[in-house]
Amino acid sequence: EVQLVESGGGLVQAGGSLRLSCALSGDTFGDYAIGWVRQAPGKEREGVACISNSDKSTYYLDAAKERFTISSDRAKNTVYLQMNNLKPEDTAVYYCAADPLYKWPWGIANLQDYPTIWTYWGQGTQVTVSA
Repeated sequence: EVQLVESGGGLVQAGGSLRLSCALSGDTFGDYAIGWVRQAPGKEREGVACISNSDKSTYYLDAAKERFTISSDRAKNTVYLQMNNLKPEDTAVYYCAADPLYKWPWGIANLQDYPTIWTYWGQGTQVTVSA
């Protein structure tokens, strides 16, 4: 059974940085795409970024492209989301999500565009950005 454990959320002032971590266990790390999905109060879940642990292709939410970086460390079975220049509108619960790559032979773009279709989910970590 795949398990995802997130860490790294917290409270930060606008303009600050945070790094979220997501550790995958229970299966082969390289066989999965992993992404970050956030949900603010009263809003739908929104895909922030995702990465293929096979070919390292990445996709980003437009609002995150210039400020966030997703990366993958196969030795640690961990995906990171480095978030810089945080804004109050980034405040949300951030979830780590994973999906087997065999389901996406033509790429993982749909995982970014349709964030509710991920198979496995972490428990979520709160990110709060104060003005």
